[in-house]
Amino acid sequence: QVQLVDSGGGLVQAGGSQRLSCTASGRTFSTYHMGWFRQAPGKEREFVAVISRGGMATYYADSVKGRFTISRDNAKNTVYLQMSSLKPEDTAVYYCAADASLRGLLSSDSNDYEYWGQGTQVTVSS
Repeated sequence: QVQLVDSGGGLVQAGGSQRLSCTASGRTFSTYHMGWFRQAPGKEREFVAVISRGGMATYYADSVKGRFTISRDNAKNTVYLQMSSLKPEDTAVYYCAADASLRGLLSSDSNDYEYWGQGTQVTVSS
């Protein structure tokens, strides 16, 4: 069983930056693709970004491309989401997730992720 703990959310002004962290328990973190998803009030959960096991490949939703950067430190069992040029529409609960399937491709489908963090609220004020 893998436990993921999200942190780093808070209130930020539009145009500002915020960094989210997600730390995993266990010894197998480096075997997971790691993703970030978000869910705004009244909306479905949506894909934000994913990073491959070794950190060499990334994929982003069009809505955050060029503004958000996903990275990971396998020695610390941690994945990060650096968010810049934040907009009010980025307001949501952000969740990290682990794809433990050993698939080669990076997935933007939440159904492909087995483990989830508890979520951290990001609020962007205008």
